[in-house]
Amino acid sequence: MAVIAAFVVNAVLNLALGLLIAQILGPADFGRFALGTAGAVVLNILLFEWLRLSATRFYSERVRAAEPWIRAMLDRAYAATAIGLTGAALLALAGRPAFGEPALLAAAAAGAAIGIGLFDYQAALARARFVGGLYLRLVLVKNGLALVMMVGTAWTTRDAAAVMLAGGLSQFLAALFVHRALGDPPTAHEAARRRESLRLFMAYGLPVVAANVVYQLMPFANRSAVAAAAGFAEAGYFSLAADIGGRIFSTLGAALDLLLFQIAVLAAETRGHEAGEEQVARNGAVVLALILPSAAGFWVVAPALEAIAVPEAYRGHFVGYTLLLLPGLVALALMNFALNPIFQIRRRTLPLVAAGGLGALVNLVAALALAGPFGPAGIAAAQSLGFVAALLFLGLRALTGPGRLRMPWRDPLAVVLATAAMTAALLPLRGLAPWLALPACLGVGGLVYGALVWRFDIAGLRSAVLARVGRGVPAA
Repeated sequence: MAVIAAFVVNAVLNLALGLLIAQILGPADFGRFALGTAGAVVLNILLFEWLRLSATRFYSERVRAAEPWIRAMLDRAYAATAIGLTGAALLALAGRPAFGEPALLAAAAAGAAIGIGLFDYQAALARARFVGGLYLRLVLVKNGLALVMMVGTAWTTRDAAAVMLAGGLSQFLAALFVHRALGDPPTAHEAARRRESLRLFMAYGLPVVAANVVYQLMPFANRSAVAAAAGFAEAGYFSLAADIGGRIFSTLGAALDLLLFQIAVLAAETRGHEAGEEQVARNGAVVLALILPSAAGFWVVAPALEAIAVPEAYRGHFVGYTLLLLPGLVALALMNFALNPIFQIRRRTLPLVAAGGLGALVNLVAALALAGPFGPAGIAAAQSLGFVAALLFLGLRALTGPGRLRMPWRDPLAVVLATAAMTAALLPLRGLAPWLALPACLGVGGLVYGALVWRFDIAGLRSAVLARVGRGVPAA
């Protein structure tokens, strides 16, 4: 429960923080901030993600005691990468007199990536050891520091690069806060074992990294194209819609993935490969049961959300971009949290690269075709088409053929029908005044969808709740 609480807090504070930064910086500087932050995310995934993935897949309390060289390898690899990235940040900063603002944003992106990488690593270690209380403290400290440091920096400097650095520093300091509590006792072991672990982790993690880099480069390239074609202010409008929607769905999916994937790993480790795959299949149904109705609800309340929460300078753009980007954001969340774990539990991650390549190709072709007649809106639509194409490819690879995952189709069909019923109930409320429409849609949507889930035990959620209440222990 502490992990779920951490993600609820994280989601709310991240949403508020994004809106505050957008309000203070204004569309043009927020466009620069969003573009640089996207670059920091790409750097983090490219350099640190395979180690984070390895920590969540191969590190546990058992491994901590029995195979200490695994943690030693992870620590050394993180330290070496961080040192190299620090050098790259200093080189980019030295190039500012010649290259101006792009060099400054590049240096800030590299600095922020170091903080993001260390925070994600500590969070992954807490996940792997199921220390929910420590994870909650880590998230609370990070969000408290980010709120003070990023908002304060934005208010005093109005500088996108400085706000990015403040964000990276807040995550770095939060990671240092729990570093000692998550440390392992020093144990003698052979260097050869570290090298063997390194080869295993690279073979497992690098295909996932390659796919994720492509998925992050697509929004980065699209934002850059919007900025080049229509200016940084238009990139700011695009980025705010993408960031708010992306945070909602990534946070929802990650909140489940934190627990569900570790349960699948534990099942595979203790009861065999088939048990791990069965758990992954159940996990996928649960993820779909959360993501799909959330997407439908977000579509319904987007106009009310724009009127109530979105800064005035962005109004009139937020809803349009949200509706174009929403299919892609949902597709990306389903890939990351429902389909990718199928290949991760099998340690066969190469299909993820093919899906990413196909998505990038569709994005490029669609952007070239749509940007002329539709402008930035065409680029947003192209991004969604790319992510949907990747989702369809990966879904076909995972759920069809002789090696397909055995998943009963009752649950996905039930989720679609229940979401359709919820949407039909909400549509008459969409025309209400914003302050009435938002709470009415949240209340009615929750009641309708929750009642259907409970009545038909969609994705086994009713059984899981009853098992938890009846036994007082977490249901797998």
